[in-house]
Amino acid sequence: MEKKIILIIAGVLIILGLAGGSYLYLKFKEKPGDKILKNAEETTNKIIENATKGALPSIQTNVLENKPDINPADKANPYKNIKTNPFE
Repeated sequence: MEKKIILIIAGVLIILGLAGGSYLYLKFKEKPGDKILKNAEETTNKIIENATKGALPSIQTNVLENKPDINPADKANPYKNIKTNPFE
């Protein structure tokens, strides 16, 4: 009787393993349309890059990078670069 139960449990585990493996295989398998979409996206990006080359101005990411120095407080203290704590 015990051998029969062990065989049934082993059979169920094998069936569950096969079912889980086939599910994972089908879930992560590359579909034929994925490759076409990837190629289409790369081609579209190349076309857009070639079409807009030189036509669009470069976009500055930091507009305040070259701001003028108009803060009077910066000019008021001539000793701003002196270290006051000798333990730093």
